[in-house]
Amino acid sequence: MPIHPTAIVHARARIAESAEIGPYCILGAEVEIGARTRLMAHLYVEGPTWIGEDNVFFPYATVGVASQDLKYHGERAETRIGDRNRIREFVTIHRGTEGGGLVTSIGSDNLLMAYTHVAHDVRIGDHVIIGNSVGLAGHVTIEDWVDVAPYSGVHQFCRIGRHAFIGPYSVVKQDVLPYSLTSHKPELGVFGANAIGLERRGISRESIEALQTAFRLLTRSKLNTTQAIERIRAEVPSCAEVEGLIEFIRASERGFVK
Repeated sequence: MPIHPTAIVHARARIAESAEIGPYCILGAEVEIGARTRLMAHLYVEGPTWIGEDNVFFPYATVGVASQDLKYHGERAETRIGDRNRIREFVTIHRGTEGGGLVTSIGSDNLLMAYTHVAHDVRIGDHVIIGNSVGLAGHVTIEDWVDVAPYSGVHQFCRIGRHAFIGPYSVVKQDVLPYSLTSHKPELGVFGANAIGLERRGISRESIEALQTAFRLLTRSKLNTTQAIERIRAEVPSCAEVEGLIEFIRASERGFVK
């Protein structure tokens, strides 16, 4: 088990034999590190935290530390991270709170670029890219295959739907529709389907065209949401992506970006 002699590892931490703990890392009690995961140097990890296999954590990241939420009073809360993630320099990941289910979770195959902040009770799915200096406030949900470009901020309790792309410097205060290309220019708005990203992920041209029509009805037709959905049902060919878009809207509690 390659643990650098300068690392400080609590006796109750559980480290896989093939994991690598680099110089000056500090691991607290109830920290579990999976096989072949590498903590390069100067990592600070508090428990309870579970980190899966084949992850790479770059220097100066902090994981599982207490929330900045003033309502947090030291209740036992967790951080859970899946497999094959890349966590870059100075990323901060805070554990959950009682008000959010007591867990902050990050799935698998994600890239969190330098200076990303993941607040308490955030849920990040799989295959997500978070750009440099993005701030995710508490209780944010990021679904699978989302890209958030650098220097963006996401307000607490917002949801980002799967396969969405958020442009740089965006300020997100409402839910972002799945499959959308959404940006702040200078006001946050939907600019149609995230066509390039969806095509790269194998979504059919027919489904992308159906989504483009649905987005035009939702954001450019001057119809209210109920009317727009009725038109989508009547005029847009049904596919899994359009159905997912409609279901996302029906579940939205904060409204969504137009």
